[in-house]
Amino acid sequence: MATELAAAEQKLHPHRHHRHGWWWKTLIAGFILWAITIVVTAVTRNVNLIPTLILLGSFLVPFAVVLFAVERVKGSVSTLQLVLAFFVGGICGVLGASLLESNLHQSVWMFVVVGFIEEFVKGAIVVIVGWRVVPKTATQGALLGATIGAGFAAFESAGYAFNAAITSQGIDLVSLLHTEVLRAILSPVGHVLWTGLLGAVVFGLAKQRPRFRWSFLILAAYATIALLHALWDSTSELASYLALFLTGNATAVLEHGFLPQGTADAVNTLATVFYIIGLAVDAIIGVLILILVLRHYRRAERLHAAEATWDDPDTAWWTH
Repeated sequence: MATELAAAEQKLHPHRHHRHGWWWKTLIAGFILWAITIVVTAVTRNVNLIPTLILLGSFLVPFAVVLFAVERVKGSVSTLQLVLAFFVGGICGVLGASLLESNLHQSVWMFVVVGFIEEFVKGAIVVIVGWRVVPKTATQGALLGATIGAGFAAFESAGYAFNAAITSQGIDLVSLLHTEVLRAILSPVGHVLWTGLLGAVVFGLAKQRPRFRWSFLILAAYATIALLHALWDSTSELASYLALFLTGNATAVLEHGFLPQGTADAVNTLATVFYIIGLAVDAIIGVLILILVLRHYRRAERLHAAEATWDDPDTAWWTH
């Protein structure tokens, strides 16, 4: 009786940690701490604060994604499982991708190969972590996939920030901050979005079953996100080539080994515009596909629930 009363009271007055909003509160608090760390580092020139700056800047947005998932996930997925998926999945993801990409050589196909490798590693982790998750729905898969993608993005961003900070002249704080800001802004529509999309398809096909099932739709989703990933990584080079091609005689002048300052400025400006447009188009395509996938499987889940209710004699309309 006491247990039932406690459960009923918790439903009426849920614990404050179960309420929504902690993800954006953490984001704001973390941003303030990150800004304070920047100021203290710049004033004191204490290089011991650089790791703190890298960790805060690289993990703040991805961890906010984890809290967003924690507040919305249902069923047998616990908060601890999501946090472990973030850290273990992220570490295993970057390690696996690093091993598989170690022998790659610069070529026009390198970005495509990298996209397929990294999305395969993250997809495998989604399947392993989500094997016993019940119920398996598209929303559950999207949240779990986004969590693993966020972990991958956090550890990858930390590596990029570290490389940006270390120069032959010492610590380059401006380059470090520029890298962190750019990757923090883009991470939700990068690794988080791609792995969330794959997770939605893999879980959505399970249709409330305890085990996964195979479908060519999974292969299609995997190929789609891998190509989106490849396009994302190659956008900078594509934008530069397009800017050179469209800027008058820039290509012809470049053949002689240099660009005049005015031409170089025009090419850089145009390349930046094309780069932003390319990333925006890539992100919009991914978001639209995810929305369509979630709508499709939610409609299928409602239809499945309605059919189950219709077939159940205890809940059929003629019993009421």
